[in-house]
Amino acid sequence: MKVTGYRSLITHHDWGRRIGDVNHASETTSTPVQVLIVTTDEGIEGVGIGAHPDVERIFAAVEGEDPRGVVALYDRMCAHVFKLGHQGAVAGTIGAIDMALWDIKAKAAGEPLWRLLGGRDRFVPGYASALDIALDDDDLVAIHARFAERGYRSAKLKGGRHLDRDIERLLLLRDIYSTQSAAPAFMFDANEAWHRSQAIRYVTKLEEQVDLAWIEEPVRRWDAAGHAAIRAGVRAGVASGENLTGLEQFRPLLDAEALDVVQVGWGWGTTLALRVAAAAHARDLPVSPVGFWPAIAPAAAAMPNMISIEVQDLAYPYGIGVDQAIVDGGIVLGDDAGHGLTVDEDAIGGLATDSPWRTPPNWQVRPARAGLRLTPEDDSDLDR
Repeated sequence: MKVTGYRSLITHHDWGRRIGDVNHASETTSTPVQVLIVTTDEGIEGVGIGAHPDVERIFAAVEGEDPRGVVALYDRMCAHVFKLGHQGAVAGTIGAIDMALWDIKAKAAGEPLWRLLGGRDRFVPGYASALDIALDDDDLVAIHARFAERGYRSAKLKGGRHLDRDIERLLLLRDIYSTQSAAPAFMFDANEAWHRSQAIRYVTKLEEQVDLAWIEEPVRRWDAAGHAAIRAGVRAGVASGENLTGLEQFRPLLDAEALDVVQVGWGWGTTLALRVAAAAHARDLPVSPVGFWPAIAPAAAAMPNMISIEVQDLAYPYGIGVDQAIVDGGIVLGDDAGHGLTVDEDAIGGLATDSPWRTPPNWQVRPARAGLRLTPEDDSDLDR
C-alpha cells in the first residue's frame, strides 16, 4: 500500500454560542474546521481534522510511502521540517496527516483505532468544557445543565481576569454538577494570562470558595519554573501541555516537576499524544487530552494513565459523522474501522465560500497586557 495524494476541505462547527477564553471570544457562533483526506493506491482513505496550511511541503515526506508505517512517518515529517522546526501551523499540518495515516492503518486492519492501539475499554471518561468565557449566567447554566444531563460530574471554567465574576460562575457550576455527584470536580483555565505571583494570589482567592482539581495553563506554556512555583503555592494541581508540539518541549516541565496533570493537544497528532502519555506514565503522572475529542478519544482509550478527556460540545462539525456517543459522563467509542470519523464531501462542498466562519477566529490572538497585570480588573479593561 502506498500514499498517493490528498484532498483538502473546509466545513464549520456551529456551537450555538460564542466561544473563547480569557484572551478573546469569537464574534460568531460558528468556527472553521479543516478536513484533510489522504488517499492510497488501494482505495483506503484516511481522514485528518485540523488546520494544515503547510500540507504541500510536508506531504512530500509521506507520498509514495506505506501509510502503515505511521510512527516512522511522523518522525520523517518532523525531519522534513528540521531547520524551521515543528511548531505552529507546521505542527498542525503534521498532526492532520498523522491522524489520517492512523485512520488508514486501522481501516486496513479492519479494526477500530482504539482497539488497534491496544485499548481494552471503549468508555473514555470526560469532563465538560464549554469554552464559556462569553456566556452570561443564564447561558452558562443552560449549556452546563445539558452536560450534566449526559452524566457529566466535572467541568472546566474559562476565566482569569475578573475574580469576583469567576467565583460567582464557579459557584453556579457547583450547583449544577452537585446534582450528579456529592463531590464534583472543577478545573479553571487561565490560558496563559497570568504571571506566577498573580496566579498564586488569584487561585488562592478562588480556593477560598471552591475546591479546584487543577488550574490550567496559569503562565506561558514553556515556563517550567513558573509552573513549579505555582504548584508549590496553591492547593490545586497544575495542568499544562496542550500547546506544546513536540515531546522535547515537555521535558523541561517534567524535569522541573512542574505539572500534576500532563495535557496533550489533539491537533498535534496521535503519535505525539501517545508518546507524551508514555513520558508522563514513566513519572506516574496522569494525562488529559484537550481539544477536538473525536480525534483523540481512540488514542485516549489506549493510554494507561488517562484521567479524563475534554469534551467541548455535544454536537459535531457539519458534514462530519462520528461513531462515538457522548453519555454517562464520557465518550463511548464505536466499532467502525479506523478512528470512526466519516466525511460527507457532497454536503461540505455545497457550503457557501463566502461564509463569515471561514475567517480565522480572532479569539486566538493574545492581548498586549496578558501576563503583565498586577490585580484583577473590571470590564472596562476587557480588551486591552
